[in-house]
Amino acid sequence: MTDAVYDLTLERIALIRRMVVAWGGVEPGAPTVHPEAPYGSLDRDGDIANVTGDDEGAEEEHRALEDGLAVFAQNAQLKPGRYQYHNALAKLDHSTVGDVFRDAQTGETPEHITFAVTPEHLALIPRLGYAWDTARGVPYVDPAQPYGGPGPYTADMARHLAAVPGAAANDDEDAQTHLVRLHREMQPALQIFLRYADLGPGTFRRTGGSPAWEPA
Repeated sequence: MTDAVYDLTLERIALIRRMVVAWGGVEPGAPTVHPEAPYGSLDRDGDIANVTGDDEGAEEEHRALEDGLAVFAQNAQLKPGRYQYHNALAKLDHSTVGDVFRDAQTGETPEHITFAVTPEHLALIPRLGYAWDTARGVPYVDPAQPYGGPGPYTADMARHLAAVPGAAANDDEDAQTHLVRLHREMQPALQIFLRYADLGPGTFRRTGGSPAWEPA
């Protein structure tokens, strides 16, 4: 396979920061960009034009963000800590996608989220299997292989976390329970990462069949 080159522009970074991260797919589920309001409103093309200043080419820019999301997730930097964000999912239709914070009995989702992003979350974000949901037309994480491997997703997680200091279950839960919980937390962790992580525009390259994007 030949090398792939991606131009991460200021406009594409701005669109990535506006992405609304929901929870989708069959168990175990995985983060997905909201299919009806990927950038916060139901007017997808209008949201894109507001960023790019171009009424044409919205579909092309949107489609380019499959790779753009992977580039950003693999190269941006964020410090662990507590972050807050306005949860756009509180006012969006949840019939096709979910929210890990949604109350199962009332169906309500909080409008404001405070969440602690840990080194574990930050180690897993670049390892997520970013792809394109053909049926819904948005970037997403493949729920069948959320961390790219063919085996159990928790085994992939354990492998990726092996070198992270303190990435062990606490005294209140066993290792498997810890990984299952950690996986569900990837929705808010990714949402925060897209909004707050630091990365400037530039050209990135992916060599051969590797999923890894690096500065060119």
